[in-house]
Amino acid sequence: MENAVITQGERGCLNRNQIKYIVIIAMLIDHIAWGFVDAINPLLGGAMHFIGRLTGPTMAYFVGEGYRYTRNVGKYQQRLAAFALISWLPFVWFEYGRLPFYFEQGKLMFIPVQSVIFTLFLGLTAIRLWESEKFGKPLKIIFIILLCLLACIGDWAFMDVLGCLFVHVYRDKPKAKWTAFTLTFLLPNVLITILSGLENMWFQFGVILVPLMLYFLYNGQGGSRAKIHKWFFYLFYPAHLFVLGLLRWVIL
Repeated sequence: MENAVITQGERGCLNRNQIKYIVIIAMLIDHIAWGFVDAINPLLGGAMHFIGRLTGPTMAYFVGEGYRYTRNVGKYQQRLAAFALISWLPFVWFEYGRLPFYFEQGKLMFIPVQSVIFTLFLGLTAIRLWESEKFGKPLKIIFIILLCLLACIGDWAFMDVLGCLFVHVYRDKPKAKWTAFTLTFLLPNVLITILSGLENMWFQFGVILVPLMLYFLYNGQGGSRAKIHKWFFYLFYPAHLFVLGLLRWVIL
């Protein structure tokens, strides 16, 4: 998600900015389906969710890849934390049609679920822990497991945490990187599909599009360094959730 020039070869034809905009559009299509299409046309909704599986894993890949290229990892992490907090209200508003904090039968209640930016923040935190010289490897593993457990309240859960981490850890071992990254997203979604039923959850197999897209289309280049490319996702994410939530509230 940070702007950087990353040498990967000339296999692909799309730079990181271009792929990022593609998956942002995929995310919008996915969220439109959740909000307005599923109840009317489940088959069309499933097709839209299939496309939407591109976003979470791709963003995790870019966080994992960008760690060693960003000029200030601390500021990068702070930015993710800030926008995770900013996105909490519109995410809950879109998902549940209410604010995170509310009163029910005289008691103050809150909804702890978090957006994908929260899980990406935890993924970057996992990388920083892995690279820390303050802890031994066993303790690092324990901390990362705890981060994965915490990620269960976030969109894409532990998958985005481990996806970020494996891309970084195996950055110099392409076969291990692609295997670990692919299985991190594919296996849990296959399990979800089996448990929930192929008829309702077949779209989860859309995650397999991510490694194919990145491997064959991504050329490893960051693209333009214009600030709009750096900030667009951060600003678009909470804004589109709020607008879609508002539209659903008005229409439905």
